[in-house]
Amino acid sequence: MLVDSHCHLEYEGLVEDQQGVLERARAAGVGQFLNISTRRSEWKQVVATAEREADVWASVGIHPHEADQHADLGAEVLRTACEHPRVIGIGETGLDYYYDKSDRGVQRDLFRMHIGVARETGLPLIVHTRDAEDDTLTILADEMEKGAFPALIHCFTASAQFAGRVLELGLSISISGIVTFKNAAELQGVAKEIPAGRLLVETDSPFLAPVPHRGRPCEPAFVADTARFLSDLRGEPIAHLSDYTTANFFRLFSKAGS
Repeated sequence: MLVDSHCHLEYEGLVEDQQGVLERARAAGVGQFLNISTRRSEWKQVVATAEREADVWASVGIHPHEADQHADLGAEVLRTACEHPRVIGIGETGLDYYYDKSDRGVQRDLFRMHIGVARETGLPLIVHTRDAEDDTLTILADEMEKGAFPALIHCFTASAQFAGRVLELGLSISISGIVTFKNAAELQGVAKEIPAGRLLVETDSPFLAPVPHRGRPCEPAFVADTARFLSDLRGEPIAHLSDYTTANFFRLFSKAGS
């Protein structure tokens, strides 16, 4: 069994045929899905899908692109949303300095607020970072000193140095279909070296379809293509990689297995 540890089932490209999307993924061997939210207005819909589908889980959080629109979101609101039995993660949250769609200071403040709720609830933090390695590491390290919290870097595309540092901090790393791209040699080098106990796989669908599906909306079924590529890259049988990435998911998102 494989797990798609990060997908957006409510987004255009998937939501129009959500049941078909899930059925195709199940047929491809995907047994669990984490449906990610990016803004408060999505929380109800994301949770409703998880309530309806026994193999779908939900996250609640604010993407850095949406930070300006949620600058006054209090920790109590997020904490309350985390109490739902189908909510197993917090995010995605983090920093995005590539598009700069929200004020960087607001992004940083919201990121720290999410971390605080992760520390309090024990739910893992799902971190988005793009062109913000230094500030992401500074905040993660600073917050870890205040008290440990579970977390992973989703859709990893950062440097090997960044990977090493977040692993030292105890985080996990999730790899998307980007690793299959022809211009992803640096990422492939990092993915080859991630310890087996810290590696997860994802699609970030409907974005970033892996080879051989480039140019199409990505679907959770395609996590199987990413897993096969990774197993070849790491010189491991696909069954072995499937087993340990699935075990890693349930260890990190322990509420899903309780």
